[in-house]
Amino acid sequence: KIAIARAYMRDAQLLILDEPTAALDARAEHEVFHRFVELTFDKCAILISHRFSTVRMADRIVVLHEGKLLEHGTHEELIDAGGQYSELFQMQASGYR
Repeated sequence: KIAIARAYMRDAQLLILDEPTAALDARAEHEVFHRFVELTFDKCAILISHRFSTVRMADRIVVLHEGKLLEHGTHEELIDAGGQYSELFQMQASGYR
């Protein structure tokens, strides 16, 4: 949470956050990201995450594998495409069913 607060306080036009909610529970993660969306409204933010609950809130999603671009698009576009993102999303979602 401290690293996230520091990023907000700097008033930079570009924010890069790498797994910023990895140590948070689901409720805290949800609260942080709703605030994150408000605070980055007029900024460019790059968010690196393996959690699909986090990733799906992004305007654009980029899927990388071994440093190479596999796919990019919105959550809906990537699910509909049926590629790697869709497969991994379904695997993670099945753990909640």
